Amino acid sequence: MKVVVAHNRYASGQPSGENVIVDAEIAQLGAAGVDVLPFLRSSDEIGTFSAARKVLLPLSPIRNGESQRALTALIRTEKPDLVHLHNPYPLISPAIVKTAHAHGLPVVHTVHNYRQVCAPGLYFRDGHICTECRGRAFPLPAVTHACYRGSKAQSAVMAATLAYHRGTWKQVDHYIALTDRIAEHLADFGIPAGRITVKPNGIPDAGAAPGPGTGFLYAGRLSPEKGLELVLDAWSRHPDGELGPLRIIGDGPLRPAAERAAAERDDVTYLGPLDNAAVRAEIAGAACVIAASTWHDVLPTIILEALSGGRPVLVTDRGGMPYLAGKAGWVVEPEAAALAEGLREAHAGAAALAPVARGRYETEFAPDVLTQRLIGVYRAVLKGSG
Repeated sequence: MKVVVAHNRYASGQPSGENVIVDAEIAQLGAAGVDVLPFLRSSDEIGTFSAARKVLLPLSPIRNGESQRALTALIRTEKPDLVHLHNPYPLISPAIVKTAHAHGLPVVHTVHNYRQVCAPGLYFRDGHICTECRGRAFPLPAVTHACYRGSKAQSAVMAATLAYHRGTWKQVDHYIALTDRIAEHLADFGIPAGRITVKPNGIPDAGAAPGPGTGFLYAGRLSPEKGLELVLDAWSRHPDGELGPLRIIGDGPLRPAAERAAAERDDVTYLGPLDNAAVRAEIAGAACVIAASTWHDVLPTIILEALSGGRPVLVTDRGGMPYLAGKAGWVVEPEAAALAEGLREAHAGAAALAPVARGRYETEFAPDVLTQRLIGVYRAVLKGSG
């Protein structure tokens, strides 16, 4: 089986779990015997564009002729069986679906966000969940609120792109939804259930951590939608030291809040941004990992890393997080009192749930399990298109 994996990589200055996941999936498919043809563009390329090319950049999400010609050449040379698309923006474009179909190739698309409907892909703006653009032929609220990169001009371009490609997305042969929340989003968009498979991302197995660990770990971007302020509010409702240590990893606009909490309390430590190996080591040292997003977070990788290490999770009931946690943790509303109670329960019960967390990873999220599930989707799509 020969598969084109298409992905527009996010800029190197913007840490992207999606880039990491796509790279890992390409490697896992190759190890399973699939002949993978990476078709990759990078937003880093934009910095090298001439002034004339940058003028035309706003049109790129609609079609990007350069990418369509390059894909056509790859198809003619390599004769793949299908195309698997991840992120198309801004240098590949959803037009890749039509290009693939013009050459008789079915398209599988992994959906990492809500961008069939929402310009920034988050269903979140100005500190709250927003679904104003759902059901609209043209997502005008995205322009009104400057949802895309804080610019009305750029939001208008993205809104026009979404409107233009509504029909394109309906032509995708099969969708991979990372969680049940993404599957609901696609169904609401009008995709039939038979063309959606729920298959989360997989991450390499770091192995179960020894011992039960102590305290809690928060690791993620330090931004309002990721819930750091919520965590600190909930934590402050417990006496210093009652829950063991809270260790915070990450960087972002709320870094001063993390630094202030670490200065004010003996049981809070701010570690700054760390590489993946160091994050894994901190997971091993904790009893429980917190993911407290206040938006419909699709698939926080930190939850999978926690389960891989045999650590239960305390999550908010947003996005795909309850699906990921399953019975390997606690799910609470994104409200300080509820999270404070969740912290109390997790402190008491984390050690008992450690083997449950590890078992959930092994049966649901291990790379070999998910790779075979993905190959099964490929085969079903090829059989249906044959």
